[in-house]
Amino acid sequence: MADLNQMDLEATAELLRALAHATRLALLRALIDGERSVGEIEEVTGVGQPGLSQQLGVLRKGDLVDTRRAAKQVFYRINQSRVGEVSALLDAFAGTVAVARERDVAARLRAGGGAAMFARVQPRS
Repeated sequence: MADLNQMDLEATAELLRALAHATRLALLRALIDGERSVGEIEEVTGVGQPGLSQQLGVLRKGDLVDTRRAAKQVFYRINQSRVGEVSALLDAFAGTVAVARERDVAARLRAGGGAAMFARVQPRS
Protein backbone atom coordinates (compact mmCIF):
# COMPACT_ATOMS: atom_id res chain seq x y z
CA MET A 1 0.00 0.00 0.00
CA ALA A 2 1.20 3.53 -0.72
CA ASP A 3 2.60 5.38 2.29
CA LEU A 4 0.55 8.56 2.05
CA ASN A 5 2.60 10.32 4.73
CA GLN A 6 5.92 9.83 2.93
CA MET A 7 4.83 10.56 -0.63
CA ASP A 8 6.09 13.51 -2.66
CA LEU A 9 2.79 15.32 -3.16
CA GLU A 10 3.99 17.49 -6.06
CA ALA A 11 5.29 14.47 -7.99
CA THR A 12 2.10 12.55 -7.22
CA ALA A 13 -0.07 15.44 -8.41
CA GLU A 14 1.97 15.63 -11.62
CA LEU A 15 1.48 11.91 -12.18
CA LEU A 16 -2.27 12.17 -11.68
CA ARG A 17 -2.37 15.16 -14.07
CA ALA A 18 -0.69 12.98 -16.70
CA LEU A 19 -3.56 10.53 -16.38
CA ALA A 20 -6.30 13.17 -16.26
CA HIS A 21 -6.83 13.48 -20.02
CA ALA A 22 -9.21 11.50 -22.21
CA THR A 23 -6.73 11.16 -25.09
CA ARG A 24 -3.95 9.88 -22.83
CA LEU A 25 -6.33 7.37 -21.27
CA ALA A 26 -7.29 6.22 -24.78
CA LEU A 27 -3.60 5.77 -25.61
CA LEU A 28 -3.05 3.70 -22.47
CA ARG A 29 -6.14 1.65 -23.25
CA ALA A 30 -4.69 0.93 -26.71
CA LEU A 31 -1.60 -0.48 -24.99
CA ILE A 32 -3.42 -2.79 -22.56
CA ASP A 33 -2.91 -5.83 -24.78
CA GLY A 34 0.78 -5.12 -25.24
CA GLU A 35 3.32 -3.16 -27.18
CA ARG A 36 2.29 -1.19 -30.27
CA SER A 37 4.06 0.98 -32.81
CA VAL A 38 3.13 4.64 -33.14
CA GLY A 39 1.34 3.82 -36.41
CA GLU A 40 -0.70 1.08 -34.73
CA ILE A 41 -1.61 3.40 -31.85
CA GLU A 42 -2.71 6.05 -34.35
CA GLU A 43 -4.83 3.51 -36.23
CA VAL A 44 -6.47 2.06 -33.10
CA THR A 45 -7.20 5.38 -31.38
CA GLY A 46 -7.82 7.65 -34.35
CA VAL A 47 -5.56 10.27 -32.76
CA GLY A 48 -3.53 11.92 -35.50
CA GLN A 49 -0.20 13.70 -35.54
CA PRO A 50 0.90 15.99 -33.89
CA GLY A 51 -1.58 15.32 -31.06
CA LEU A 52 -0.41 11.75 -30.77
CA SER A 53 3.22 12.74 -30.34
CA GLN A 54 2.32 15.42 -27.81
CA GLN A 55 0.20 13.10 -25.66
CA LEU A 56 2.70 10.23 -25.86
CA GLY A 57 5.34 12.73 -24.72
CA VAL A 58 3.30 13.53 -21.61
CA LEU A 59 2.95 9.81 -20.86
CA ARG A 60 6.71 9.34 -21.37
CA LYS A 61 7.48 12.28 -19.07
CA GLY A 62 5.23 10.73 -16.41
CA ASP A 63 7.08 7.43 -16.90
CA LEU A 64 3.74 5.77 -17.63
CA VAL A 65 4.98 4.23 -20.87
CA ASP A 66 8.25 2.66 -21.98
CA THR A 67 9.61 2.89 -25.51
CA ARG A 68 11.64 0.68 -27.77
CA ARG A 69 13.14 1.75 -31.06
CA ALA A 70 13.52 -0.67 -33.99
CA ALA A 71 15.03 1.01 -37.04
CA LYS A 72 12.76 4.02 -37.72
CA GLN A 73 9.80 2.74 -35.70
CA VAL A 74 9.11 3.51 -32.05
CA PHE A 75 7.11 1.03 -30.00
CA TYR A 76 5.27 1.87 -26.80
CA ARG A 77 4.17 -0.29 -23.90
CA ILE A 78 2.69 0.45 -20.50
CA ASN A 79 5.20 0.81 -17.68
CA GLN A 80 3.43 -1.64 -15.40
CA SER A 81 5.43 -0.83 -12.28
CA ARG A 82 4.61 2.89 -12.57
CA VAL A 83 0.94 2.22 -13.25
CA GLY A 84 1.06 -0.15 -10.25
CA GLU A 85 2.16 2.80 -8.11
CA VAL A 86 -0.89 4.75 -9.27
CA SER A 87 -3.08 1.76 -8.49
CA ALA A 88 -1.57 1.44 -5.00
CA LEU A 89 -2.17 5.14 -4.38
CA LEU A 90 -5.82 4.92 -5.40
CA ASP A 91 -6.25 1.72 -3.40
CA ALA A 92 -4.86 3.51 -0.35
CA PHE A 93 -7.33 6.35 -0.78
CA ALA A 94 -10.23 4.00 -1.46
CA GLY A 95 -9.40 1.77 1.49
CA THR A 96 -9.03 4.68 3.88
CA VAL A 97 -12.27 6.31 2.77
CA ALA A 98 -14.22 3.06 2.67
CA VAL A 99 -13.12 2.04 6.17
CA ALA A 100 -13.83 5.53 7.55
CA ARG A 101 -17.22 5.65 5.85
CA GLU A 102 -18.21 2.22 7.20
CA ARG A 103 -17.19 3.20 10.74
CA ASP A 104 -18.93 6.59 10.54
CA VAL A 105 -22.14 5.20 9.05
CA ALA A 106 -22.30 2.40 11.63
CA ALA A 107 -21.74 4.87 14.49
CA ARG A 108 -24.40 7.26 13.19
CA LEU A 109 -26.89 4.45 12.71
CA ARG A 110 -26.30 3.26 16.28
CA ALA A 111 -26.79 6.85 17.47
CA GLY A 112 -29.92 7.29 15.37
CA GLY A 113 -28.20 9.61 12.88
CA GLY A 114 -30.17 11.22 10.09
CA ALA A 115 -29.83 11.06 6.34
CA ALA A 116 -26.94 13.53 6.12
CA MET A 117 -24.05 11.22 6.93
CA PHE A 118 -20.54 12.22 5.83
CA ALA A 119 -17.35 10.18 6.15
CA ARG A 120 -14.42 11.52 8.07
CA VAL A 121 -11.16 10.27 6.59
CA GLN A 122 -9.10 8.50 9.18
CA PRO A 123 -5.99 6.38 8.68
CA ARG A 124 -6.41 2.64 8.71
CA SER A 125 -5.40 0.97 11.94
